[in-house]
Amino acid sequence: MTEEEKYLNAFNQFELIGPKTLNKIKKYFSSYKKAWNSPTDSFRRAGLKGKVFESLEKRHEINPDKEIEKLEKYKIKILTREDENYPKLLAEIYDPPEILYYLGSPEAFSEFSLAIVGTRRYTPYGKEVVDYFASELAQMQLTIVSGLALGIDALAHRATVEASGKTIGVLGCGLDQIYPVSNKKLGQDILKSGGAIISEYPLGSPPLKHHFPIRNRIISGLSLGVLVIEADQKSGTLLTANHAIEQNREVFAIPGNVFSARSKGPHFLIKSGAKLVSEPKDIITELEIKDIKEYKETKKVVGDNPEEEKIIKLIAETPMEGDKIIKKMNLPASQINSLLTIMEMKGKIKNLGGGLYTLKR
Repeated sequence: MTEEEKYLNAFNQFELIGPKTLNKIKKYFSSYKKAWNSPTDSFRRAGLKGKVFESLEKRHEINPDKEIEKLEKYKIKILTREDENYPKLLAEIYDPPEILYYLGSPEAFSEFSLAIVGTRRYTPYGKEVVDYFASELAQMQLTIVSGLALGIDALAHRATVEASGKTIGVLGCGLDQIYPVSNKKLGQDILKSGGAIISEYPLGSPPLKHHFPIRNRIISGLSLGVLVIEADQKSGTLLTANHAIEQNREVFAIPGNVFSARSKGPHFLIKSGAKLVSEPKDIITELEIKDIKEYKETKKVVGDNPEEEKIIKLIAETPMEGDKIIKKMNLPASQINSLLTIMEMKGKIKNLGGGLYTLKR
């Protein structure tokens, strides 16, 4: 943790100080450390006024070192806009966060990401659609971004995890709490699967109502496009779509039952110019990333011994039945079955059912 990150984190503890104000402070003082140790009156000359200025008079109540210790306690890491790992797509938007807090792997911040958002009160049709799209797109190696909220968001994260893909949950509160609490287990699974949970809000920040519309610009900002699956015409989901439009990102929508209120949002977007999609490849084609596997380093499955390597080569191109694997390996059936079970437990292969095995990518 650098000195600049420490003092940037200290300034970020103030609820009234957002990206624009942080930018103003950095521009005037040249460093956050210098600003923190400057007389309070100097902030007025930097252009800060009103309640924002008044709040800084209480900065002596904040201990920058103690705040860093809190982050370390929760194993939370920081990304600033100067960091090479700062998400490239997010850096392109009008008002990117000056600081991001994250848990998980920075490798999840892919340039090939898609946001999937929708209503909390989904229909059986909505669940079927999000399961299909999220799992298929994840297998195509797109990182799925959403808000870790109830409903479509949670379903998108879960389907991605189950497809062995990477997903990012963007919170509207501090990372010391998962909101809603019922998604805590899902959050843990996201991290275990190589994904990440992020927020621009510091530790201790509650899930205040006005945080979520602000949070939504990050969901779209991290992504090449936003897919809307079921939403009311007036909802936070459509705010995310609006952010995407402002950020020059693609907006995709799933058509639904014309009699359902959950279809009004997607239908409104389609009438307004959003791309109607009916299958995952529509999105890949529209984004012109059909050769994504050639641009992105793929997860290579490697055997831990010669026998595993041989099995991997056998099923690398096409799924194969266990009986055929036994014949080609020319080893006792008991030994091969044991190997297949162990490799499945290691996450190297998966059983598609009916004794058919394939690589788990």
